[in-house]
Amino acid sequence: MMRNVKDLRGYAIRATDGVIGTVDDFYFDDKDWGIRYLVVDTGKWLSGRKVLISPMAIRSPDWMIQELPVSLTKAQVKRSPNIDTRKPVSRQREAEYARYYGYPYYWGGAGFWGMGAYPGSFTAADTINEALRTATAHPSRAADDCHLRSSNEVIGYQVHATDGEIGHIDDLLIDDDTWAIRYLIVGMHHWRSSRRVLVAPRWINDVIWSTATVSVDLTRFAIDRAPAYDPEAQLDRQREQALHDHYDRPGYWTIHTRARHAPRSLRHAVHTGRRRG
Repeated sequence: MMRNVKDLRGYAIRATDGVIGTVDDFYFDDKDWGIRYLVVDTGKWLSGRKVLISPMAIRSPDWMIQELPVSLTKAQVKRSPNIDTRKPVSRQREAEYARYYGYPYYWGGAGFWGMGAYPGSFTAADTINEALRTATAHPSRAADDCHLRSSNEVIGYQVHATDGEIGHIDDLLIDDDTWAIRYLIVGMHHWRSSRRVLVAPRWINDVIWSTATVSVDLTRFAIDRAPAYDPEAQLDRQREQALHDHYDRPGYWTIHTRARHAPRSLRHAVHTGRRRG
């Protein structure tokens, strides 16, 4: 099922022995457009420290009471690597985090989450073995380094079609099984100010992080006539199919290889205090 990022902010994160804190932000990688960490504000418990929680730890969310149980203890979280969420998060820090919790490297295999399509599909040993095999077969791929981006920062970016500006990113829709960002919810900039449409990360041509702009491989005419996004209606496969048919694009569910959502080119900005990379 699809979930709005904005709606998930404020959800409680419950460890096996009590509440850790609430969701403040999400970090996604700019290569596959997958949510890799929830940024959790621990409040008074850890004196305002923010910690990263991987979707690999989440177990049976309770959507009714807005709570995400995790298979961690409060002591584990307290002793976890202290990653400053105000600064860029390096791949080395991610590796340290994964080793601490015994998680597989999500970047270590052919699947969206390492060797699998879902968080926690395989063991750490399985994925590390796959990473070693991949490094031997494809050295350049092993050295590839994506960047983590803040959902709070990306919401509000301007969106440009092939023939001009069309609006801004109003929200993100994520798949609560895979934690992939499936769609950008785009607010249109014209007289129909309340109209919002969906654009898949797969259709992005370019992201210029320094100017907060996203360019998509679609025309203004096509986007303007796309099915409107209705937050009250469940986005089922029939509606997704209608959206992809409108743009004459294949659905992500028809592609069996690793989902590469990244723009064709990424112009990375100079590090700033807000950037995660």
